[in-house]
Amino acid sequence: MDKLRAMQTFVAIVDQGSLSAAARSLDSSLPAVVRTLAALETSLEVRLLNRTTRRIALTEEGRTYLETCRQILSELHEAEARLAARHEAPSGTLVVTAPVLFGQMHVAPAMFRFLRAYPNVKCRLLLNDRVVNLWEEGIDVGIRISPLDDSTLVAQGIGAIRRVVVASPACIAEQGEVTHPRDLLGKNCILSHGGGYGQWRFWEGGREFVVPVDGNLEISHGMTAVEACVDGMGYGCFLSYQVAQAMDEGRLVRVLKDYEGPARPVNIVYPHARLLPSRTRAFVEWMKRALPDVAMRWR
Repeated sequence: MDKLRAMQTFVAIVDQGSLSAAARSLDSSLPAVVRTLAALETSLEVRLLNRTTRRIALTEEGRTYLETCRQILSELHEAEARLAARHEAPSGTLVVTAPVLFGQMHVAPAMFRFLRAYPNVKCRLLLNDRVVNLWEEGIDVGIRISPLDDSTLVAQGIGAIRRVVVASPACIAEQGEVTHPRDLLGKNCILSHGGGYGQWRFWEGGREFVVPVDGNLEISHGMTAVEACVDGMGYGCFLSYQVAQAMDEGRLVRVLKDYEGPARPVNIVYPHARLLPSRTRAFVEWMKRALPDVAMRWR
């Protein structure tokens, strides 16, 4: 007996309401359906259906087995569809959201490369710093720098970032080194939106504390504040990805590392879906390869 075919027959009988209707839906004969059902019940050693000349009814064992059959057949269908999707060239429109600066610096360049590799895909990149509802706003994929608190989303972690305090070598030479956050009191600090303006947060002994900082320069745009920090205008507090290149090049020095707060996870998120479009699946896999270089070292 073909057990998979028998499961399909059993489900069809229940869904169609009769053996004859199931035979028509399966493009089979009534005797063949009867034989298949009988063989299935014999192999399981249980009665799945109570049958009369007028109706059929599930037994208790039949109801339990029906749920199992539906799950197995559904998973088989999904596996086949996923394999078929691998042979399809991704196409269609993909809507992606990301934080503004992280999107500008890292998501957008990776997306440009993705579009060159998949020219039949059209992308819309929405950059904003609020947490959007992917379902309500019709968004396929989001890049988030925060823990996931929405159970309707799938999250794939690609790394983490930290808030770090940095300064240029010239600034440190002029103002003096800092070895504890309290040493920032009286130092010239660059106040920026991303850095929390005049309240910088640190951790010591597992507890968070705040140090008030001040300076003669306040900037609302994060990357302009980074440029000011590189220029020696003062100490700055930034997300690690914003200053990684300047640090690698020696233009900025990371200070107070032992007092940094916990790392923030960077996740690729998308709505739960049993069958993702090939364009979404391809984009997620692309970003999983492209973005970890940015975030992994800050765990």
